[in-house]
Amino acid sequence: MTVFELLDLSKVYRGGKRAVDGMTLRLGPGVLGLLGPNGAGKSSLMRIAATVTRPTSGRVLFNGTDAVAHPGELRSSLGYLPQDFGVYPNLSAREFLGYLAAAKGVTARSARTRIDELLELVNLTEAGKRPLGRYSGGMLRRVGIAQALLADPKVIIVDEPTAGLDPEERVRFRNLLSDLAVDRVVMLSTHIVSDVESVAQDIAVVAGGRLLRRGTPEELLREMEGQVWDVPVTVDDLAAVRARHIVSRMARTRDGVRARLLSAGQPYRGAVSVAPDLEDAYLAIVNRAGLPAGASAGSAR
Repeated sequence: MTVFELLDLSKVYRGGKRAVDGMTLRLGPGVLGLLGPNGAGKSSLMRIAATVTRPTSGRVLFNGTDAVAHPGELRSSLGYLPQDFGVYPNLSAREFLGYLAAAKGVTARSARTRIDELLELVNLTEAGKRPLGRYSGGMLRRVGIAQALLADPKVIIVDEPTAGLDPEERVRFRNLLSDLAVDRVVMLSTHIVSDVESVAQDIAVVAGGRLLRRGTPEELLREMEGQVWDVPVTVDDLAAVRARHIVSRMARTRDGVRARLLSAGQPYRGAVSVAPDLEDAYLAIVNRAGLPAGASAGSAR
């Protein structure tokens, strides 16, 4: 069984900015979903995990091997899709993936078969010979997903993988991740809560470079029971309600606004207790830490 450990990692950039602050995560097969606001340290953590960036302190262990000092073993078993993924615009998808396969040591014969499989998997078979410079942003993201899977990796690290994908493509990719995670370690960073909710049974909420909470979706939701309320609010009172409570979303009605808010007890007469969702849990965790959540309905970034 693959064991991937990030132990007491810190990353301090020039000028003293601390992007990762003593973070520890131990992972086995399955999907770990990272949620956090902008600047939370998610991308820095993932670059360290992918051996792209060296930590200021701490260790990365892959099956017991120190991947900071000896990255070769992890890199040969790694599929990585960064948030900013670059391509050669004059190459076709097939040529680009063939080039990367050769760099990863995949034989030409095996590469041809694997590229055929991956292009079909990401729904790019028909466009496989088209220059990448003519691809849309969503199509390029799908090429990025394909390249991360080229060498049948044991560890998959994907940063904002569904950015630019349409709803059908997002569902396809989430299903793919679920299938892959049966016997692989998958780290997924995203601002789309539904992506995490649908594939991850292990969620880490991070902010300010620190790990705030880790648990299953069921555990995070259980902690929020009785703390989420649906409240009718007049337009005139809306500002006061938002000043006193965390409002996760609002819906306009004929009579004003219905606000979904977080409160340990019934906040107002007429407030109705409702079942919590993962976004409610995320907002509560980050706000308890005194940090801006930067979330809106359907997202936590």
